[in-house]
Amino acid sequence: MSAFAKSQTFNYRRIQMAAASDYTENLALKWILTTDGPAASARPTAWYLGLYTTDPTDADTGTEVSGNGYTRESVAFTVTTDTAENSATVTFGPATASWGTVTHVGVFDAVTGGELLFHGALTTSKAIATDDSLQVTAGNLTITLA
Repeated sequence: MSAFAKSQTFNYRRIQMAAASDYTENLALKWILTTDGPAASARPTAWYLGLYTTDPTDADTGTEVSGNGYTRESVAFTVTTDTAENSATVTFGPATASWGTVTHVGVFDAVTGGELLFHGALTTSKAIATDDSLQVTAGNLTITLA
């Protein structure tokens, strides 16, 4: 038996996000109901999925994974009625060292910095070790406004 662990890719299905950040709630209300503030700003034209080891909360006070080969990954959506779904698989990694236990994901308007738009918990938390990857397959990240 080998003393070396094999790298693993973890596929997530059905991550549901219904939590909008404080920033997004404010932006939506101003955009729909006023002519001031962010309504005059250009809307995002690119979106990025980020990983967290703690709940980001609406105020984005959680701990986002950083270093060890981690970067936010581009994500695109298709929208039907009140639900958006990722239109292609999003792959993180492989990790060059441990990322800790990933518990939540967030959608951002920038690859670094920027604003958290939506967030939600993974169906199952997952410890990401060296050489591991995490995938969210197409159609399995949903954002619902109700």
